[in-house]
Amino acid sequence: MTTDVRVLRQTEWNVWYDNLIRAFGGVPESSEEREMFDALTDYDRSLGFWDGDQCVGTAGAFVFRLTVPGGASVPTAGVTMVSVAATHRRRGVLTSMMRRQLDDIRSWGEPLAALTASEPEIYGRFGYGVGTLQLNAEIDTARVKLSVPPGTDDVRLRYAAPAEVLDACEAVYARGVPTRPGMLARQPGWERLGVLDPESERHGASPLQCVVAERDGEVVGYARYRITPGWSLSGHDATISLEDLEGLDPAVHAALWRFLFGLDLTTKVRTRGRPVDEGWQHLVSDIRRCSLRVVDSLHLRLVEVGAALEARTYQAPVDVVFEVEDAFCPWNEGRWRLTGDAKGAVCVRTEEAADLALSVRELASVYLGGTSLTSLAGAGLVRELRQGALAEASVGFGSAVAPWLPHGF
Repeated sequence: MTTDVRVLRQTEWNVWYDNLIRAFGGVPESSEEREMFDALTDYDRSLGFWDGDQCVGTAGAFVFRLTVPGGASVPTAGVTMVSVAATHRRRGVLTSMMRRQLDDIRSWGEPLAALTASEPEIYGRFGYGVGTLQLNAEIDTARVKLSVPPGTDDVRLRYAAPAEVLDACEAVYARGVPTRPGMLARQPGWERLGVLDPESERHGASPLQCVVAERDGEVVGYARYRITPGWSLSGHDATISLEDLEGLDPAVHAALWRFLFGLDLTTKVRTRGRPVDEGWQHLVSDIRRCSLRVVDSLHLRLVEVGAALEARTYQAPVDVVFEVEDAFCPWNEGRWRLTGDAKGAVCVRTEEAADLALSVRELASVYLGGTSLTSLAGAGLVRELRQGALAEASVGFGSAVAPWLPHGF
């Protein structure tokens, strides 16, 4: 039998996708989900690993543009649908696909690759670092009160069928994309992801519900959620599961959160995948009863170090030489001099003495501004070779707004 990594053929998609589903437990997706991902799959950017005529590995790469500090929208490969058949583990299948995929991404001229990891430990050896974190919470709305800023009462809320206001909600989302690192500018068709509502995924909750926020007749925000009914000996005990919430300003956000806190017969709001610096945390009466948990979200890979570092801006002037280690993509190995500020940056090869030494994984972790070079140095993962360089670069790489991945892919 021969093995082969090759670009996916359209006629192979069902077999390829079935292999992916089996690797993630074998529970079939709804026909609606399957049809959507079939339509979104770019066959020329998808790989299959074949053992003879059997598909034993899958990997794909969606087309996205990722917002980076400074607001630029950078071409990014959204690595997705990665799986290896349980019968072929520990045989180099994943490494072969990652090798081919990163070579392909480089040839496409995309300086960044991004993914969400089923297991965080998998992708570090391929140069991916944790680029964004996300906040999960379970808020006891029976005990926690919410204050609101001025202007909240000027926002009008109304119920709407999720599919009927999809275009208006997508327009709100698009206006927010440039404002926060880590957000994705999506290709047409991706807006459908937010309103997929197969009954098999509700787990006893209601169908997807939606409220839109309006000001002066314009849609300026929305929230999508489900409610799981519940009763205890003390009475009503339903839970709201927040699926998505976007707003164009603090008053809109506060109006939507106030609505969720005040829904009749509910005692909890569960959120997943929210920004770690989201404003509602400063409006609640008791943060301890919000059961906060921070977890990893976007894993980022600098495919082309020079192009990636030039694509963003820096909140304070930087002039630093990095000694970069990158065994998996050796074209990034060596010294790079980065000079930049809030207006732009240049990053070129150099023979000058290095100021900081680190691997491409650590460089990816600090790239969007959510993790500091100083923090990584405290773990021994960044070495300061010129006194003062660490503090200077760490400030420059920061972001005034926490990076955030709004949804998986």
